[in-house]
Amino acid sequence: MATMSLSAGVRNSLNSISDAASIAQQAQLRLSTGRKVNSAMDNAQNYFISEGLNNRASDLSTLLDGIGQGVKVLEAANKGIETITKLAQTAKGLTNSAKNATTQAERDSYAAQYTEVLKQINTIANDSGYNGSNLIKAGAAAGTDDLTVNFNEDASSKLTVEAKALDQVGLALTDVAAGDWADDADMAAAGAKSAGDKINDSAALIDTALKTLRTTAATFGANSTILSTRQDFTKGMINTLKSGADALVLADSNEEGANLLAAQTRGQLAQTALSLAAQADQAVLRLF
Repeated sequence: MATMSLSAGVRNSLNSISDAASIAQQAQLRLSTGRKVNSAMDNAQNYFISEGLNNRASDLSTLLDGIGQGVKVLEAANKGIETITKLAQTAKGLTNSAKNATTQAERDSYAAQYTEVLKQINTIANDSGYNGSNLIKAGAAAGTDDLTVNFNEDASSKLTVEAKALDQVGLALTDVAAGDWADDADMAAAGAKSAGDKINDSAALIDTALKTLRTTAATFGANSTILSTRQDFTKGMINTLKSGADALVLADSNEEGANLLAAQTRGQLAQTALSLAAQADQAVLRLF
């Protein structure tokens, strides 16, 4: 069976058309996907490095969520401490009012208010949790109720915030019942403390509690600053990883647009060349 043989001009024109179509197809794919490396077949090294960077960025994004939740836990605890501090200051004011009282009825009234304030301290301490974590609840203990926030994938970098009970028991504050701040001749004669001494004892406990609250607030505040700093750092790392990954695989739309236009122009020229080559072959046939 006879075979057709193409002239060199026609063959070259066909090759040029095929090459131009391939380049145009590649440019169109890159423009439509926005990527110059869509699979390992395009560029194995860039593809796998980019995948690794994106995977780490994804892992850090998960950790970033944990850091954000840790910030919220500390914010809730700090809000609780702020409110408990105000209540403790109110209790201190009640002791001052009781010392200036002129009747037992007045002292008993202040004692009842004092005890009610302590109950509210318990309530605030137990209500200062976030998403199941409470650093200042009744019975909170370091090692058991601590907050641990991981900063990297293998947890080699992390922050542990120790929990501390800041309820009435944790602050060593005791209730005052009616008559506890009593002051009468029989008690004084028996060598019992006077009302002023007992009120001073309650006031001293409040002063100690306020110092504990301020120290804990300062510690939690420092931890909040650390978490916020790491949060910003992690966001920056994620952006760096993603931009690095993109630089390896994303296409330059301007460059690919130019490639597409050049390929289309080249294809049109090759079509013209093919037509001319075919005409040249036909001219040879006319000689016979």
